[in-house]
Amino acid sequence: MPSDPRSRRQFLRVLSLGATAMVVPGARVRALDLLRTRSEHPEPRPGIDGSKVLTVDQLHNKDEIVVYDMIRSIPEVADGIRCQCGCADLPEYYSLLTCYESGGMAQHCEVCLSEARLVHRLHKAGRPMNDIRAAVDAEFG
Repeated sequence: MPSDPRSRRQFLRVLSLGATAMVVPGARVRALDLLRTRSEHPEPRPGIDGSKVLTVDQLHNKDEIVVYDMIRSIPEVADGIRCQCGCADLPEYYSLLTCYESGGMAQHCEVCLSEARLVHRLHKAGRPMNDIRAAVDAEFG
């Protein structure tokens, strides 16, 4: 049976954080903060826009460009969705929208890209936020 990539990521995160906590003063508290998994979808921030989403000039893959454009067109929706790939456990993360900003994981993560495609499709079909969140949870959670 293939192993779950999220389990491998969590294991590697625990391993690296444990090593860091042993050698860096004060790192133990930070390591514990990073291990807390946020499981709920965030509330979209008032006035959020897609201005921080990477542009075509900053991307190299044509398939990625299309998905980044999708996210840029629905920032208020993407900001209310929790990404399920593991990046939500990082302290600088807020929402799926964060995955598409500078330093986000979407350039290298098929889960981020697939989740965005689903969110965009459901939003364009007129589905409300709660339905979109439920579909994301069912598909990726």
